[in-house]
This record gives sequence, C-alpha cells and structure tokens, in this order.
Amino acid sequence: MSIAATPGDAGPAADIAAIAKGGRTNIIGFALRLAARIPFLFVAGRLYGAELVGRFALAVVVVELAALLATLGMKRGLAQALSESDRPHAHVAWDALAVALLASIGASALLFAFPGLMYRISPPHGLARLLPGIVFAIAWSDLSLAALAYRHNVRATVTARAVIEPWTISIAATLLYFIAPRDGLEIAYMLSMVAALIASVVPFVRSYGLPHGWNPRLATIATLARHNMPLAGADAIEWATRNVDRFILGQLFAPSVVGIYYMAQQIASLPGRLKTSFDPILGPVITTSLARGDRQAVAKQIRQVGFWIMAGQAGLALMGSIPGEAVMGTIGPQFVGGTAALAFLLTAEVVASMAAVSESALVYVARHRNLMISAAMLSFQIALSFALIFAMRALGWPPNYQAAGPAIALMLSLGTTSILKSRLLAHLLEARVSGWRWPMLWAALVAIVVGTIFTSLPHRFEWVELVFGLPAIGASYALVLWRWAFAPEDRALFKRAPVDQAAAAG
Repeated sequence: MSIAATPGDAGPAADIAAIAKGGRTNIIGFALRLAARIPFLFVAGRLYGAELVGRFALAVVVVELAALLATLGMKRGLAQALSESDRPHAHVAWDALAVALLASIGASALLFAFPGLMYRISPPHGLARLLPGIVFAIAWSDLSLAALAYRHNVRATVTARAVIEPWTISIAATLLYFIAPRDGLEIAYMLSMVAALIASVVPFVRSYGLPHGWNPRLATIATLARHNMPLAGADAIEWATRNVDRFILGQLFAPSVVGIYYMAQQIASLPGRLKTSFDPILGPVITTSLARGDRQAVAKQIRQVGFWIMAGQAGLALMGSIPGEAVMGTIGPQFVGGTAALAFLLTAEVVASMAAVSESALVYVARHRNLMISAAMLSFQIALSFALIFAMRALGWPPNYQAAGPAIALMLSLGTTSILKSRLLAHLLEARVSGWRWPMLWAALVAIVVGTIFTSLPHRFEWVELVFGLPAIGASYALVLWRWAFAPEDRALFKRAPVDQAAAAG
C-alpha cells in the first residue's frame, strides 16, 4: 500500500478519500490487534496473576515513557520536517533515527543505573534485567512507521502493531510461563518489541533506501529536536495522561491492585486505538492542507474523523461496560474487582476523542497553547486522583473502589480537555470542528436497553452476556447510528474506493 505521492496533492476531496482509505486499512489492523491482544490478557491474568501483572505494568510504564521522550516529538513532527525540507527524504528520516538512537542510549543508561525507577520493590534477576535496552527498539519502530505513513504506507503499521507485536507477546508469554514464570511477561514484551522493530525497519529501508551520500548534520538535528520540543512535550503529556494513573496506584497500593487496574486499562485502551488508526494518515493530510492554506479543509477533516472515532469508541465502550463483570471475569475471577474502573476508563476514551483529534491539528497551528492546556489538565488529573483516593480511604471504602478514583479523574480531565481544545481549534480555523451528532445519544440509549436485558439474566447465564449480549449491544447501536447519523460521506469509510480515485488520493 505504499504510495509515493505527497498526501493531499489532489485537493480537499481527495484528502477525505485518503483519510477514509488509510483509516479503513488501519481499522482492519485494529480488529486484528483486538483479536491478538485478548489472548495476552487471558494468559497474563490466568497464568501469571494480578501481582506479577502489576509488577510488569509498572516497569513497562517507565520504559515506554523513556522511548517516547527518545523520539523528541519526531513521531508527529517528522511529517512536517519531510514536507518542508529540500533535502532527500531519506537523509531527513535517517537524521531523525540518529537523534532517536542517541537519546535512546541515554535513556537506557539511566534506567540501567537506577532500576528502582521501574521496580518499586526489587528488580528481577533474570533476562528481565535487560528491559531498559528495549527503548531503542520502540523509538526506532515508531519513527520508521511515521516515515512510512508520510508516504501513505499504513500497511506497515498494521503489520507491525496489529499482527507482529501483539501475537509475539501473546505466544511468548504463554511459552515463557513454563520456563521463567517470574520474568516471563517482561521477556515476552522485549521479544514483541524486537519483532515489531524488524517489521518496521524492513519496509522503511525498502521505501526510503539506505542513506547514500548522507552526512548527519548535527546542527540540523539539534534544530529539528529543538523545534519539535512542543511536540515532544505534547506527546509526553498525552502519554502521561493515560499512564499516570497506573503510576499513582503503584505508589499507594499493592502490585495486585495495580495488576487489576492494568487489565481494566488494557481493555479500555482498545477503543482508544481507533484514534490511532487514523493517526498515520491524518497527520500528513493535515500538514498538507495547512501548507496550501486551506483551513476549512482541516476543519472538515477534523470534524469527519472526530465523528468516526467518537461513534466507534462509544459503541465499543457500551459493549465493554454494560456486561463489565462478565468481561473482567473472563480474564480471571480476581479481576472482577476492576469492573468500576473499567466503566470509567471506557467512558474516558469516548469523551477524549475530540481532544485527541483536535490535537492532531493544534500541534501545528497552536502548539504552545495546546501544550499549556494539556499540562494544566494533567495537573488537574493528578491532584483529583489523589484527592479521590484519600477521600474514599477516609470513608473506609475497599481498595478496589479507591483504585477507581484515578479512572474518574481521568474521565473528568479528558472531558474538560476535549471542550477546551475543540473550541480553541474552532476559533483558530474559524469553522466548526466538533464531530458530535445527536443520533449517537439515541443509539446509546437503545444499546443500554438491549444490554440491560442480558445483564438481568441470572448469574449462571453470564456466558450469555458475552456470547449473545455483546453482539446484540453492538448491532443495535450500529443499526440506529447507520440509519440516522451516517451521511453518504460517512459511509465512505466502509467502501472501497475505485482504483483511479485511490490513486488520485495518493
């Protein structure tokens, strides 16, 4: 699916077609990733248990932050650098990889020197000690896929992130349980990141080639990194918004509580990946529309993608939260205590959709104001998380209720962020950007009625909630949405474009 032309060259109509085409491909990847992630959750919950899952979750959260910082904002800034540079694109892309390599070495060295940053109690003694060394693989994979996305090659992202990575960790975690049960999750994670790196770099080299005649420009690299600091800050804050809750719980609760919350978080993050399904193509299209000065086109792109994502996330949230106890129970009986957290986390994904989509444009037209809003709301989220936990603790509520406090704080913070960012973007573009449509509410109400019928069955029929209830909730929601909310242009997401139209979009 590699397309060499610059995104957006054919005009606004082709931009929507390109977004629909790329989104359609990545939604297939989303479905594949969903199918592959579920076995990992089942294996981690049933075999390793909440305590080991909690230890793993706290270690990975630090490693992923280090990898994010190592990209220095170029995960999103690379598309703009490629579109504005008069140098060969291969040289620009390899400059970015060189920066990430240097930053990754520094981040890994820090984590090797201070393993306590990852492990609250004691670091592992086996191969899991090598976990900090995987920072480089994560950063290079992200940048390679970002460079490929600039050329509309989203198939590489689907392959690496939706097939190779999740299936590797699922299979490896299963096998390693019988070899290294204490460190199996960490080792499986490292193997999955290495596999994803290979699946990212190989198509990158095929597309961009080796950097013949390339002389790394240290001054250019430093300027690029400095220019991308607001993007790096926005990425870091967005990441922190979705992961600081786990870190807070790790400081106040036993690892088993963190493990239960982590599983709820992983299930809730699956709808959130719908937004990332559009990231590889939305960023390049927006930068091209801005380059030609067409802000109305940007507003239309944000509005269209915002609706698609919000509608999809709401449907998945209803399917996950209405039969929440049954969903968490499939991972293991001890994880049912995370049902309340799951409901709030799923709702948070829905209310966050407009903030995430609006940010796709704000990072280019108002990056500093976008950063200020994100920083302020992250501070609000952290303060509210602690306040809710300590308030529930003072009231004598059990730990699983207290652990839902950060999920409530996340939901309120993301909802407020969506309002602020969408209004700011609408003001800057002088056009409406919200993707909300009232038929989404009627579709949700119908799905709630259908779901309540299934959850009212006796407990011994809990399997009916999963086998028949989940599809019924999703089908009723989708039916109302398709009939009363979808316009002809919305249905383009589900139609294969003619060959000549797809070529024009590229």
